[in-house]
Amino acid sequence: MKNIGTLILFLGISTSFFGQCDGRYQTEIFSSVSVSTVNYSDVYTDQYHEMDIYTPDGDTATNRPVIIYMHGGSFYAGDKNLTDCVDFCTSYAKRGYVAISANYRLSANPIIFALSTEEQYTTVLKAVADIKSAVRYVRKDHSNGNALGVHPQGIFLGGYSAGAVLSIHLGYIDQISDLPTSPTNVQALVASIGGSLDGDAGNDGYSSDISGIVSFAGGINDLAWIDSNDEPIVFIHGTADLTVNYNCGPGTNQPTVLNLCGMNSMKPVMDSEGVLNDTLIYTGEGHGWAGSGHANPLFTQAVEFASDFLYPLLPCNNPTLSINDLEQELVRQFPNPAKEYVHYTTSETVKELVVYNHMGQTVDRVLINSNNFDVSLTSYNEGVYYIKLLFNDRNSTLKKLIVIK
Repeated sequence: MKNIGTLILFLGISTSFFGQCDGRYQTEIFSSVSVSTVNYSDVYTDQYHEMDIYTPDGDTATNRPVIIYMHGGSFYAGDKNLTDCVDFCTSYAKRGYVAISANYRLSANPIIFALSTEEQYTTVLKAVADIKSAVRYVRKDHSNGNALGVHPQGIFLGGYSAGAVLSIHLGYIDQISDLPTSPTNVQALVASIGGSLDGDAGNDGYSSDISGIVSFAGGINDLAWIDSNDEPIVFIHGTADLTVNYNCGPGTNQPTVLNLCGMNSMKPVMDSEGVLNDTLIYTGEGHGWAGSGHANPLFTQAVEFASDFLYPLLPCNNPTLSINDLEQELVRQFPNPAKEYVHYTTSETVKELVVYNHMGQTVDRVLINSNNFDVSLTSYNEGVYYIKLLFNDRNSTLKKLIVIK
């Protein structure tokens, strides 16, 4: 899927350095929230298509980012009222987000689901279709009076366990041809959701694009689905997790369930493709750390870590660029990591580079006559840098760069 977030610098840097959001979205600034329940589909009217919308009490902002969080439960159990869903959404709403806990279609029979790869693929396709409809619901609301008070270009997904798996597959399966035809013809199963990846749950005519993903113990079925256009992602995962394997293994650790590759296998591919990502590793932890919400300090740490990751992606920190602008001004940076010259490909001429260290301090300003940048100079030690590219039209793009010697 088109990577909106790769144009924005964010990993590891002091968020206050780039912040333009009037003190919002980094910490809990509201003391209470309200919750309303809606049916987000204009096709289905059942419990699987309900979502709870958390908004901060007393907030008058009308351009708030949105995060939609999905519950776990192995795609045959769970709902939007689970403890982690409530705690996550409450915490983000108190930061000023519109936070949504959404249900989605589940398999009706856990035994059939565990034994049938066709049922597993079909269930995930239906879940993806549902949450795409939920994303479109938000944009549809914005176009029809914006009762939710949201910014339509700041919609993020997150979840725990199956909810994180769902978020990743929604973001990283770009087209039907990505899906396998053997041993299960998954491309043919798309007919079960109306014949397109946008699915059959309604709110047609609006974009399903998202700006980033929060993965609490999530994974992907096929690493080949990751490409350089994919959305930024923040991973939080335990090294002893076998339910959604930290490396690669069958889902729920059952040999009849489809393979899932977790953070430790996804990250090298992300890095190779230049997809912005960050990781929080819980050494020795299994799968259950998020289930009890804030009762477990690891969950609280994960919420904070993800919040810091998302902050520089928010529209308020990128006020001059719309989704269309970002797609038109897509900038490639390669190689990364780099030893010598770094090359930038873009439709615009790069006028100047501003180089920041990992603390957000300016270490260099470079006027350039071409879209190349030499990092072999002795002033650049090995480590992480952040490159702000300034264009002739005064727009700018922020990139993360790793220098090696």
